[in-house]
Amino acid sequence: MKTSHLRAAQSVPSTQPVGPVAAEAADLLRQLVVEGHLSAEAAEQRTREIAAELAATGGYRQSDQELLQGARIAWRNNSQCIGKFYWKGLEVWDCREVGVGGCDESGLFEVLVEHLRLAWNGGKVRLLLTVFTPTEPGMPGGPRVWNGQLIRYAGYRQHDGSVVGDPGTVELTEAVQRMGWRGQGTEYDVLPLVVQWPGGEPRWFELPSDAVPEVRISHPEYPWFEALGLRWHAFPTISDQVLELGGLRYTLAPFSAWYTCAEIGARNLSDTNRYDKLPAVARGMGLDTTRDRTLWRDRALLELTAAVLHSYDQAGVSIIDHHFATKQFVRHEEREHKHGRGCPADWSAIVPATSGSTTPVWQRRYEPTRVHPNFAPQPTLWPSGTDG
Repeated sequence: MKTSHLRAAQSVPSTQPVGPVAAEAADLLRQLVVEGHLSAEAAEQRTREIAAELAATGGYRQSDQELLQGARIAWRNNSQCIGKFYWKGLEVWDCREVGVGGCDESGLFEVLVEHLRLAWNGGKVRLLLTVFTPTEPGMPGGPRVWNGQLIRYAGYRQHDGSVVGDPGTVELTEAVQRMGWRGQGTEYDVLPLVVQWPGGEPRWFELPSDAVPEVRISHPEYPWFEALGLRWHAFPTISDQVLELGGLRYTLAPFSAWYTCAEIGARNLSDTNRYDKLPAVARGMGLDTTRDRTLWRDRALLELTAAVLHSYDQAGVSIIDHHFATKQFVRHEEREHKHGRGCPADWSAIVPATSGSTTPVWQRRYEPTRVHPNFAPQPTLWPSGTDG
């Protein structure tokens, strides 16, 4: 598969003013100078080059250095992530040439599959961002996948209103079913990836099994736990965020990292609007679920989270606990302050869903300041159906 780095933006007239893009590009270069990645003289020269390229084509191509360091800074600036202590370790795979000029959905899909294999790394999950072509001048957007994460489970709405699988993906599941996809109807059917170029028709592709490593959940002390049949995919890969970098918008920039145990045990498998497994865990533990006063939810939540941590450790898959994660975040915050930088953070996203008050971030306060470069949410692409 070719991922050669040959071209910049397409030479078509720009429909947007050059000024804001040039200003954001210059701002990124200034940040690279301040942080020691670029000399002031090189930044001045690069600013002139970008201005000339914008005037000629309406767009510009970022250098490898601008892409790598800019993406790392974007992660550092994002207020939703607790794992930013490791921002300097982010790897960037440059795939900006894939599909350019040919709107090749299958080519994009092949790279997305390879991204998952590279990030998996035999269980030693890598911090990996893959960057595809940015939005081109005169185009309504860039390439997209419909999925919020590259690996997600289907959610099948039943006639009685209940859901088999993940209630968080019901609308996407129904959209791909309208496109002709049919799953097995189990709780853990992996959704296909839906790839779309701007102005083109969406296409769905089944993920191969070797790109979807999963962990079956067991408990170190409760033999009955494994019979619940719980599982989760080994690592998250966010795929619905746009990378806003130096005036450019990378609409397809999937980002893989490792989980904290609370994300799975205290949210994905526990939330009542997700898998809602706490009642089943509580029954297995012999807890009285008829009264909140027994604290059965709290006790089941803790044991489910402990089971997730145990299972990932047993499988040799990278995962961190929420105590370690929050301590690392505080270290990150203190390190940023030493460098004269703020630490944008959304308190509700940083405090873990279980035992929040026992972690060092509980009594701290953060500002979810939005600065560039950064990641931003994008609207969903699938249309609402009338048949489900």
